[in-house]
Amino acid sequence: MRPFNSGALAVVALLLAGSALSAQDALPEDSLGWRRQIVGQLNLSQVSFDNWAQGGENSLAWQVVGAGRFRYQQPRYRWDNSFDLNFGKTKLGGANYRKSVDDIAVASVLAYRSGTLLEPYASVALQTQFARGYRYENDVAVPISDFMDPGYLTQSVGLAWKPSESFTTRLGGALKETFTSDFPAYADDAATTNIETTRVESGLNSVTELNKEVAHNLLLASKLELFSNLDAFNQIDVNWISSVTAKVSSYVNVNFNVRVLYDRDISVARQLNQSLALGVGYTLLLD
Repeated sequence: MRPFNSGALAVVALLLAGSALSAQDALPEDSLGWRRQIVGQLNLSQVSFDNWAQGGENSLAWQVVGAGRFRYQQPRYRWDNSFDLNFGKTKLGGANYRKSVDDIAVASVLAYRSGTLLEPYASVALQTQFARGYRYENDVAVPISDFMDPGYLTQSVGLAWKPSESFTTRLGGALKETFTSDFPAYADDAATTNIETTRVESGLNSVTELNKEVAHNLLLASKLELFSNLDAFNQIDVNWISSVTAKVSSYVNVNFNVRVLYDRDISVARQLNQSLALGVGYTLLLD
């Protein structure tokens, strides 16, 4: 399979962001103090057969999604904190439950409100998973990952641009640490004879976020994270998460999610994960 052209992806993303910005309204008046929101969602899917002549296997799938946004704003600075949690399992026939999705993402960004087009910022972000992950070979479960194994910690300092409440982008110098324990392949340097369990990379980090209601009861959310250690343009690490949520009723949503990953240290080909779900969602806290 051909290597993933992350440079082309970045160009496409910037073009999409530019087209989205052209339709946005002027920046509204900012409110001071805390603004908080926590949203939870449960997705379920079940199929059952009893004496069904055409055949088929029973299945049960569930997924729990949680997201939180906490902003503290003052005239001279803004502090944004967020978490995104996603965990689900699937059971097919007589097999045991298998993990289908598992993500933890936590981020904190402190920006100085300079009153100019660009704002200085400092950020820290953590990505990992809840439970042990497996690769299945002839129905044999082979463990390949676990909580903080790997874990990714990225710190960045640079400049941010926030022309509206629905769009923000930032670029800065960064350190990216990869932590492992039982599965050092995620951090090991193949060029050395030692087995490293930690990798530290310096380079540039870019994060672009778009959250916009594109139509009545239809929300588009997209977050593109890029990291480059400046060794080669076609080896930029990419983590692009996009979702479209359609609100059917006060508590029922339809969600389509796509996640694109590229990290040449793990695979020379891009990784893709997509899901479509009908679920029950509830806003736990909003102010």
